[in-house]
Amino acid sequence: MPGYDFYAAQLRFVAARTDRESTDTIAMMDALQDFAAKVEKSSRFDIPGALARTTGRALAGVAGFLQQHILPETVAAGNGSAERQVRWVIDTSMELTATLTVHAETVTDGTPCEIELPPPPEVG
Repeated sequence: MPGYDFYAAQLRFVAARTDRESTDTIAMMDALQDFAAKVEKSSRFDIPGALARTTGRALAGVAGFLQQHILPETVAAGNGSAERQVRWVIDTSMELTATLTVHAETVTDGTPCEIELPPPPEVG
């Protein structure tokens, strides 16, 4: 979905910059790549129940990375549109982390977790 291309791009950016040094990290970066592909197609999609925890951890990592490294630079540059997108990605990723973590803890039969992205930020 064109309105979320920025989200997919930021997810892929973090996945590409992360060293794949352990099996857990590899699984999380693969989950980010899969998540990004789904984001490009639709604002509503499912995450397999077996991947809910891994995907949630990966999204938390994205939020942390952006908040620590990218947001300060964006704010300092004075680019309001970019700042809104980065803040949206941080907030949305943390909300989805909570949704996926709760799903992983409470739904044990493998049922997929339904994801619906909030409207993208206004830019311009």
